[in-house]
Amino acid sequence: MSGLYDTALNDRETLELAQRLVRIDSVNPSLVPGAAGEAALAHFVAGFLENRGLDVELREALPGRPNVIARINRSGGSGGGPSILLCCHLDTVSVEGMAEPFSGVIEEGRLLGRGAQDVKGGLAAMLAAAVELSQSPPKADVIVAGVADEEAYSAGTDALLTWGIRADMAIVFEPSELDVVVAHKGFAWIHLLTRGVAAHGSRPAEGVDAIAHMGRVLGAIEAHGVELSRRPSHPLLGAASVHASLIRGGRELSSYPDVCELDLERRTVPGETRQDILREMEPILKALGRDPQFEAELDLSLFRPAFEISEQHALPQSLKEAVERTQSPCSLVGMTGWTDSALLAEAGIPAVVFGPGGAGLHGLEEWGDTEQICRCRDILVDFVRNW
Repeated sequence: MSGLYDTALNDRETLELAQRLVRIDSVNPSLVPGAAGEAALAHFVAGFLENRGLDVELREALPGRPNVIARINRSGGSGGGPSILLCCHLDTVSVEGMAEPFSGVIEEGRLLGRGAQDVKGGLAAMLAAAVELSQSPPKADVIVAGVADEEAYSAGTDALLTWGIRADMAIVFEPSELDVVVAHKGFAWIHLLTRGVAAHGSRPAEGVDAIAHMGRVLGAIEAHGVELSRRPSHPLLGAASVHASLIRGGRELSSYPDVCELDLERRTVPGETRQDILREMEPILKALGRDPQFEAELDLSLFRPAFEISEQHALPQSLKEAVERTQSPCSLVGMTGWTDSALLAEAGIPAVVFGPGGAGLHGLEEWGDTEQICRCRDILVDFVRNW
């Protein structure tokens, strides 16, 4: 070891690390304008790993928002085995309304604060495992990545792939209660705009109500949601869905509105594509367009694919076995939310989602399970060494 420390982290040290991570503000500025972002946390993580002898690089995914990339076996070690990417996001969602978002206090087995569950407990487990693995490098080459912007647009993982970073397999850290996630939903963000004609509210013959026309869209979208719920569902994820998220329109009470805007979210299941979503919207707008006064525009602003890996694949099976060697039951499960694993899988890297649990995901009282944080560390070490 060339670093300042030459021992693995015990449970107390692992949890102290998790506390330090929670106490560093890394709220995503793509979600909260002016928020701190990931820079301070990225520099802390990089310094932590460098001090323990890992080869570390800081590289900006977005201006002022770096990824951390560390490697075991890049400059020595036994090597010769498969490459494993351990990938965990650095950012968190807003702390608005939280009394003590960065306390990092541990009470009755709960690590408190924003990110404790999503996903700084998992980040601590990943970092502690990397330190232990670096003491006696395994045959597998290990890439440890802390990425920016997962809670918004996943610019960090997009950047990893753009930079040409590849691996034979990946574990993406999200709270899974130490079950192995083999599927999750995707999503599409759809922007709709209806156009009317502005006129004085006392002159209905001159005006066309864009908000009323959007009401027709809302009724059609609600009916489409019912139709989606009746389609054959995914065994782990259930049915696809659609909902209206944001709506705005009008100028003042005394005028007919000339524009109304609606943002929809369409949650997808494995197998659904961007083209599928666009195709299913076409007949909805075509039917409404039989009214010559109806005018609408549609833009699919963001599409993120659903994720699935075969339950029989060696990666989920081997990670499940590693969990069960800790004398804990483990299931292969689905997750309704979206994660960066979908981007890795789309790039040809087999992936699973895994991490310690807790409660309060994106809520006002978030906590991480301290016992699971430490067990997650041990499971990762066992998995990599036994691959």
